[in-house]
Amino acid sequence: MTYEEVLERLFSEQDEGYREFQSALIKNDSIHLIGVRMPILRRLAREWRGELDVFLAFPDEWYEVTFLKFSLYALLPFDMFTANICEMVGLLDNWATTDGFHAKCIAKHREEFLPYIRAFSCDGREFVERYALVSLLHDYVEEQYLPEIFAALERADGTKYYTGMAAAWLMAEVLVKYYDEGREYLKKGRLSPFVHNAAIRKARESFRLTKAQKEELKSFKKATKGGNF
Repeated sequence: MTYEEVLERLFSEQDEGYREFQSALIKNDSIHLIGVRMPILRRLAREWRGELDVFLAFPDEWYEVTFLKFSLYALLPFDMFTANICEMVGLLDNWATTDGFHAKCIAKHREEFLPYIRAFSCDGREFVERYALVSLLHDYVEEQYLPEIFAALERADGTKYYTGMAAAWLMAEVLVKYYDEGREYLKKGRLSPFVHNAAIRKARESFRLTKAQKEELKSFKKATKGGNF
């Protein structure tokens, strides 16, 4: 399989309308999109699952090629997945690839993967920190891991937009699944005003909270200076 053959296949699946839609969501002019819908990319990743080494040699000229690199890497067994995870996570440069980089092998090795999450959550690079928070969201929103989640929320730099949004998303899920514990943590005021308020807003949009819970959360909003991001 050659790079040209992969591009030919991807362009055969191009959807111009989806490309424009996705480009507006990613908001990064340096990322070039072909416009291939996610179900098709997932199917291609399954079809090419034995081609990881080939894909790793390809340039990162197109979003879809890079996304497939991460998708193929995520199919590795846990010991192989963690062997180069730091290098892979360091390549993340947009929220869409970051959020789509989910390895199912982590679910059976959560304790073993926690040291990586702890390191990534205070890395300083926006999308590395977002990856840590999204990983917690995917596999760790359970009562036993709430202390880990709260610690990661405090380590991550919530003043960076994409880190802050991931933190808010994670905190909102905690509020939805473990309202009492999440409420008590919010009341401690340890999150930045943006993350704190965005988490409340996201949680209040959920159908899984009662009207009374949503009203209580509204009363916890922090005053901000200068508005949001």
